[in-house]
Amino acid sequence: MTAETDWGGAPTVLRMILGRQLEELRIRAGLSYEQAGEAIGVSHSTIRRMEAAKVARLRLADAEKLLQTYGVTDRREIDTFLRSVREANKRGWWHTYRDVLPDWFDAYLSLEQAALQIRAYEPEFVPDLLQTEDYARAQLSAADPHAPAEATERRVALRMRRQELLSRPAPPRVWVVLDETVLRWPVGGADVMRGQIDRLSAMNALPHVTVQIMPFGNGPHPALRSGAFHLFRFRAPELPDVVYLSGLVGAVYLDKTDDVVVHREALDRLGAQAAPAKKTEAVLGALRKEW
Repeated sequence: MTAETDWGGAPTVLRMILGRQLEELRIRAGLSYEQAGEAIGVSHSTIRRMEAAKVARLRLADAEKLLQTYGVTDRREIDTFLRSVREANKRGWWHTYRDVLPDWFDAYLSLEQAALQIRAYEPEFVPDLLQTEDYARAQLSAADPHAPAEATERRVALRMRRQELLSRPAPPRVWVVLDETVLRWPVGGADVMRGQIDRLSAMNALPHVTVQIMPFGNGPHPALRSGAFHLFRFRAPELPDVVYLSGLVGAVYLDKTDDVVVHREALDRLGAQAAPAKKTEAVLGALRKEW
């Protein structure tokens, strides 16, 4: 049993890793949720929530007692695990934006920062990581027209800060498929759209970013009824792929194999049907001329 911290700097994701390791140890020890809960004086539902990373914090005393209950006696292993618990209990850098950040979006940012690969289908807007500042401001203002200007600017600043992960030494592999609609909607006006298309061209030239455009002329496709979704893959072998689906007042995170497979296959088909990545520059150039 180990709990290494090569997880990308995202506390929620580290809690997921620790939770899965605790689950594996409990099963290996032949203990039920109820028995594990009795060992540390909590309910079986609390043990379930700990293993599913649905607790805000892992208490050091509880983690150590569980390890001992599960038969882990090596002090170095216990100390390594507890160091990871301390890291998992830290707040992400985005916590400084909590005044403009919905609670349900915290998990998304943790996944984004820790991902090895981010794949996405977007039928309406350019993905946050590829937006220009002007485009982001126009989109955020349209989504919440009653928000104070200061709050909108804070959200724009957060979005720009998130994009720094694309220029870090080991950036995630980003692969997005955009409906042609995305580049025809007048988000912010013609100048903003031209700047945004230029940004997509520059991003698509990076070795770790792939942008594909799904033309109108291709007709219906596998994700037509799904709306936007993102698929995250991680370095840590303990973590499954995670699908993110957003809504107006919340989000859904899927990690069950059947759910993930459906979305992964949809992305594969979208990638096969969309304009090849090597033709993206030509497609973007043609669309830019229309603006």
